[in-house]
Amino acid sequence: MREPMCLFQTGDVHFAVTPTLWSNDDFLDIDIGIPFEQIVSEMALAGYCGCSRGHKYPSDPAALKAALALRGLVLSEPWASTYFTIEAMYERTLAGFSKELDFLRSMGSGDMVVAELGGAAHQQPIALVPNSPKFTDEQWRRLGQGLNTLGETAKNANVKMCYHHHMGTGVMTMENVARLAELTDPNLVSLCLDTGHLHFAHGDNLEFIERYADRIKHVHLKNIRQDVMDDSLARELSFKEAILAGVFTVPGDPAGCLDFKAILGALATKAYRGWLVVEAEQHPAKAMPLEYAMMARKYLREVTGV
Repeated sequence: MREPMCLFQTGDVHFAVTPTLWSNDDFLDIDIGIPFEQIVSEMALAGYCGCSRGHKYPSDPAALKAALALRGLVLSEPWASTYFTIEAMYERTLAGFSKELDFLRSMGSGDMVVAELGGAAHQQPIALVPNSPKFTDEQWRRLGQGLNTLGETAKNANVKMCYHHHMGTGVMTMENVARLAELTDPNLVSLCLDTGHLHFAHGDNLEFIERYADRIKHVHLKNIRQDVMDDSLARELSFKEAILAGVFTVPGDPAGCLDFKAILGALATKAYRGWLVVEAEQHPAKAMPLEYAMMARKYLREVTGV
């Protein structure tokens, strides 16, 4: 049997998975009642060493840390939403970020992942792309300045802060990311590449990696069913409708269209080091979470050698 090619060495990257395979954090009714203990046990069984935070997790860091450690898991990231582009939310954004930063430091692992949700369309029952916000110059200025402030706070706490471009938000397309990159300090604001969201927004993952290799410090590995994506865009579905239609899946699913061998190869060529996080918002009644988590981990082991 031929040995797999080693794109990365052990310790270069760490594989995590999000709980969105088991229950959705944006739409709480996409759920079949799988409890927290089963979720994290199946994550470990599938071969991951980390996971992102979900709404079913214990809020007490000590309790969560103990439950994850029992299964050989650590936290890969919490999520902090920012609202710099809308009114009267600056102080509350800072306070929310500080709360998540304190939580992360208590957990002792992971990166801080952030995204601007001012005016965002993806959590609303509306057409996703037509209603995504288009920031004014002043909103862009406020966003850049606010992110630099948060990034400095994170850096002082020895935490990497990574911005997540996202469908239905004002930072969705390659052009949006370029604007954000221009307005933020690379020493303070890193980037989280989400392969699925970028493709959904008609972006090119290989171009993104080539352009922002020095700033990519966190990666979400999400696959896309091209036919479902095309139909979702043509019919101007909401984000939730696209999820329920099956737009997302995991790396290694033959139904997905993304070339993860090329994507992971490009990251390896650029000497990426950090978390590789499997993510796919799917309905657990239609896509058995453990099956898809194991499918992705097996495929990534074959592709990367780790």
